[in-house]
Amino acid sequence: MATTTPTPTPKTNRIGLQVIDYRGSKSTLCAGCGHNAISERIIDAFYEMGVEPEQVAKLSGIGCSSKSPAYFMGRAHSFNGVHGRMPAIATGAAVANHKMVCIGVSGDGDTASIGMGQFVHLMRRNLPMIYIIEDNGVYGLTKGQFSATADMGSKLKTGVVNELPAIDTCALAIELGATFVARSFSGDKKQLAALLKAAIVHKGTVLLDVISPCVTFNDHEGSTKSYKFMKDHEEPLHDINFVPVFDEIDVEYEAGSGVDVTMHDGSRMHLTKLEEDYDPTSRIGALTRLAQAREKEEVLTGLFYLNPEAPSFTDLLGLGDTALAHLPESVTRPGKAVLDAIMDEYR
Repeated sequence: MATTTPTPTPKTNRIGLQVIDYRGSKSTLCAGCGHNAISERIIDAFYEMGVEPEQVAKLSGIGCSSKSPAYFMGRAHSFNGVHGRMPAIATGAAVANHKMVCIGVSGDGDTASIGMGQFVHLMRRNLPMIYIIEDNGVYGLTKGQFSATADMGSKLKTGVVNELPAIDTCALAIELGATFVARSFSGDKKQLAALLKAAIVHKGTVLLDVISPCVTFNDHEGSTKSYKFMKDHEEPLHDINFVPVFDEIDVEYEAGSGVDVTMHDGSRMHLTKLEEDYDPTSRIGALTRLAQAREKEEVLTGLFYLNPEAPSFTDLLGLGDTALAHLPESVTRPGKAVLDAIMDEYR
């Protein structure tokens, strides 16, 4: 008599969902594009952290990077905004419902060129959201011209050399007031996954600049954002391990070899020193180390700055437990008597 092998039970996370519940549409980006690897890490991080997709608001602007939200968490709320204007939409969404997890995906052009004004004000407000820059140093949708994050001296495929200094979005974010600032590489699965999981529980602005090579326009000899250049020049600050609050804390390391940083929900980010006694809570230290990396032509990756104590924008607004979007009209809309009284004050 033939025997049948029982179908294995699909693996689920702590809220009973499968990883497929966190996937989106099939990518239409170029094969090998670093952006696709970032989408995969986002899927993994939200699945492993047990975040309900329906409690996520994903936002973007215009560009190759801004297509990425279509490729993860198809069940989440989504809005694709005007070029460079995603931060304004994110601010409105986060204030209207501060219970949502907001994640914005932008590009180096969408952020550091047309969107720079909005980026600046988002960083200084410490809005609770994850802001990811998929950074390839070129404008992929308009045939690969240099973006504002392209390094001085880097070359296009045509041989044109960039003569302008690059904008360091991480240094700028730290200076302006973001409270979780890091850089990673789309090809570094472990580091990027740990940073994303820590970002999910952070209650302030997360700026995560991810070097994401453009295989079509910026993966050649002479590029400083190619896969080869990153492998040859990446300088990790530390080895990162993130332990969620719902998991047993069991991190092995030698005494004195690292530092634990406690997140808002009690989770721990453990940093094992690889090169120096680096303190991610020092704002001045972070800016200094980034400046040193530019001088040495290093691509520094890791967690540069973290301040889990600073109040977020929604904290400063004093929003109650109930999200504004869920309050009844009787509470959010003044009655006629109130409006008449206001008008009388101006007569």
